Amino acid sequence: MMPDPSMNKLESYRKRRDTFFLKHPNSPLSKEQKENFQGMRYFPENPELDLVVEVDQFEEQEEVQLKTTTGDEQTFTRYGCFQFEVDGQEVELTIYSGNKGYLLPFKDSLAGSETYDIGRYLEIRKLRDGQFEINFNMAYNPFCAYSDGYSCIITPEENHLEVPIRAGEMLFKK
Repeated sequence: MMPDPSMNKLESYRKRRDTFFLKHPNSPLSKEQKENFQGMRYFPENPELDLVVEVDQFEEQEEVQLKTTTGDEQTFTRYGCFQFEVDGQEVELTIYSGNKGYLLPFKDSLAGSETYDIGRYLEIRKLRDGQFEINFNMAYNPFCAYSDGYSCIITPEENHLEVPIRAGEMLFKK
């Protein structure tokens, strides 16, 4: 699918995501869910949560086992942390690295009501100058938010926030 030049990066991402969920054979949605699918629910774009941050890389990058919804564990490395401000409150999150790059699982104060109860994920990019691009508008729910049978990382306690992150994907209504 060619990107539509009239769409910005976020709109294009959301359109591709909706198309994947509706049409792709690896979509986590059941046939019945696809029949009523009108697209994902997203928070409006929030430019204040599209960040480029300095990451304080941990001196000792320890391997950790992150628990999953099926009771399994997945191995990641605690890479580093960064601070940012949400609604006037300073918060901190930890970035993990693994086989597929950098992952930022997080759980905000809206979890269970407006966002998925185990948290959301962000795949993030390290920029050439060592900073990271972190755009919470692209935060997404793991597949277990849509269907049982998937093994999804449960957001570690250190990435639980007491503030709302009103950006990205909202809770899916099954």
